[in-house]
This record gives sequence, C-alpha cells and structure tokens, in this order.
Amino acid sequence: MIKNYVESEFAPLKRVVLAQSQFYIPKEKENAETNFLSEDLPKLEENGKEVFGDVAELYPDLQKQWEQEKNEMNRLLVSYGIEVVRPRLLTDYEKELGIQTGDGYANFFSRDPFFTVGNLIIEGCLRFPHRRLEILAMRNLLIAESQSKDSLYFATPQPDISDGETSEAGPFLEGGDILVYGKTIFVGYSGLASNIVGIKWLESVLVHWDYKVVPVRLHKDILHLDCALSLVKEGLMICCEEAFLDGIPKELKSWSSIKISLKEASLLMANGLPINESVYITDSSFTRIIKELESYGIKVETLDYQVSRRFGGSFRCTTQALLRNNNE
Repeated sequence: MIKNYVESEFAPLKRVVLAQSQFYIPKEKENAETNFLSEDLPKLEENGKEVFGDVAELYPDLQKQWEQEKNEMNRLLVSYGIEVVRPRLLTDYEKELGIQTGDGYANFFSRDPFFTVGNLIIEGCLRFPHRRLEILAMRNLLIAESQSKDSLYFATPQPDISDGETSEAGPFLEGGDILVYGKTIFVGYSGLASNIVGIKWLESVLVHWDYKVVPVRLHKDILHLDCALSLVKEGLMICCEEAFLDGIPKELKSWSSIKISLKEASLLMANGLPINESVYITDSSFTRIIKELESYGIKVETLDYQVSRRFGGSFRCTTQALLRNNNE
C-alpha cells in the first residue's frame, strides 16, 4: 500500500499530519512580521502593549481553547476514515534555544515546514526565524515516512545567513505557498515567505519527474498562496483575485470562482481543507462561503477555528497531506 502520494489539492485525503499548539511570541518583533494578519482578529495585548512569552503560560484558557480546536479537527478527520499523524512536542532544550535567541518558537502549523508532491516528501525552509525550529518536531516522522520504498525525501538548502539571521537571500520555500494540481505545481511568493531562489530550487528538483512549476506573484500582505486560493474540486476554486499581481494563472482562468476580497483573505476564508471533491472544511463563521459552496453541491463541514486563525492559519495551515490520491 502506498503511504505517501499527493495527486492534487482535492484528491481524497487519506493520511495527514495535524499540528500541535505551541507558540512562544517572539521578543524580537522584527522577526515576526504580522502585516498579513486581519485587523478584525483580536490581538494578544496587556494594557495596550504587545506581550511576549509562551501562550500556554500567558493565556492558559486560550491555550485550552486552541488545543480543543485541534481535538475537534482530529475527530472530524477520523470520522471520514482519515489517518491522523501528530508531530511530537518541542523539547525543553529546543524551547530554551528559541528563547535565548529572542526568536521564540513555534510548533503550530504543519503545512509549512514540509510538503508532499507526488511521492516526494520535501522539507521546506522558513523565512521567519521563530519558525525555523518547527521542522524538528516533524523530522523523525518524515524520516520514518521516507523509509517506504515508494517515497523520496528531499530538503531545501538552509538559508544564507552570511549577512545576518534576517537576510532575505534564502532560499525560502514554505508549504503554504505550494498547491498541487496533478503535474502542475503552483508556488506563491509575496516577500513574506517563499522566494524566487526557493522556487528555482524546487523547479530544479521537480523537473526530473516532469512537473511544471508555476510561480505566482502575490500581494505584499498575503503570507502564503493558500491564503488567497483554494482548489475545492476540479473546475471550482475560492479565490482572492486582488492578491494575484499578474492575474489568475492561465491554468485556472476557466474555473468557476467563489470570490473573496483582500480583507476576507486576511481572515483566512480561502484556507479551508477539501476532504475530497464532495466535502470541504471551513470555519463556521464564514456563512457566505458556506452557502456558495453548497450551491455547487459541496457538503460543508464546519468548526470554530478562531484561535488558530488568530495566529495566522486555519484548516489548511494546520494540516499537511501525506496521502491524497484516487487509488484504493
């Protein structure tokens, strides 16, 4: 039985990594840009001042709510027969390392540290310093997955920091920017996450398996491509047209589109998760999106994911597919 293969964004989901809920808000705020977050989402402040520290210690009730969101997501995925895998928690040493550098730490969005294209498991390279330890919680999982004779494991080169930790040289490549559509791979870049150097590296790898990489230039306030575009099923997408600086990719121009604004994109209305071409998960507060999806015959499953969205990610961000295919 094949364990790792992603055919498309909407092929039946069978195995998935669901994130943990760990976040230390960085003391060095320049290492955690937040211009992509919606102004409508509540901010973490005390007496009007931004805070830093471990969310579980600062806001224990919020932490419980956050973990409950993941529990409900786990329950929903399992109810559809999907195998759910969880990353380990960060160790005390790993957390202390993040605190000492001032970058903090994160272990909350499994979409970005790695991604799966066909039978290729590819470790990414994250632009935000506070997220660069996140892959450590998943690496043992990825090594175990890659033991299958049907899987191949690659890693994006580490970023060039010869001019300092915050150098923009890269390469940067993040799973939230990667959308799989058969042999066509869309890769977004806005200046906040993946960059051209990372995209060119990915292209140099995937060409050996006849994949076509399509770079997608994004609005400066869009963190990842999956914040502006969701491929719901063949011929149907949720799309923020304003986010695409060069227009919708030609491969998708004939598709029907549920349109969202830049503001709605910042609320993560495009960051839902297809279970298959008939079922889609989105936030219970997105009533317009729910109705429009249903008008196309989609069964919509809803959860309250407010805490996850508060930190900048929703259903797609908190999951990364290991197996999505149409084969039994």
